[in-house]
Amino acid sequence: MADEEAKPLTYIPEIVLKKRKSNEEWALRRREQLEQRRWKAKEDRKFAFKRAEQFVDEYRKKEVDLIQMKHRKKRQRRAQQISESKLLFIIRLRGKNDMHPKTRKILHLLRLRKIYSGCFVRATEGMMEMLRIVEPYITYGYPNLKSVRELIYKKGFANIDKQSFPLTDNNIIEQAMGKYGIICIEDIVNEIANVGPYFKEVTHFLWPFTLNKPEGALHGKKMLYKEGGDTGNREDHINELISKMN
Repeated sequence: MADEEAKPLTYIPEIVLKKRKSNEEWALRRREQLEQRRWKAKEDRKFAFKRAEQFVDEYRKKEVDLIQMKHRKKRQRRAQQISESKLLFIIRLRGKNDMHPKTRKILHLLRLRKIYSGCFVRATEGMMEMLRIVEPYITYGYPNLKSVRELIYKKGFANIDKQSFPLTDNNIIEQAMGKYGIICIEDIVNEIANVGPYFKEVTHFLWPFTLNKPEGALHGKKMLYKEGGDTGNREDHINELISKMN
């Protein structure tokens, strides 16, 4: 039996082979790109949905804060025990995640832009009404002379051209406050503690106090201090908290 004649091999030009390989590689890359796009689109939809939920949740919290603020404002005024010095020290305790813009505006008016910042104010009826509106975010009370002196000496900074400078040089105090007869740090302590005639000028000369987080002194409760929480009026007990945060 005669051997079958071998079939001749078909010759394929090298350029065709290269093009075929290139097309295969391009198709593979294209498939991977499409898969990545589908995966990314799916993830983007999940992210957008989560963001929408977050926005709705934040909006609801802000609306709740506004309603509670209105209720506090309409609430019948309780008898306030105001010390003879008419002096208050306010400390901000909470952030701004669920805060209504009106609440934030009041805190900014009080110059309490950061958590654990504090400031001295005069205890007037208007001020007490303002503090009741933002009670869930602050605590306040009547500081004694010891607390006033320690705050100013340890945490006091001067506010000059919107920059803070430590109260280590009486020349800085005299240059800024000399026209009011206040030339040293002890004059500032005296003016604050006694709510003197230049109380407003001195408190604006002072940078808002930056306090330390008190270990174990706060319970993380939004309730009023008198009800076992952290916020609201502590009266004379504010001195204990100042000591732990100073």
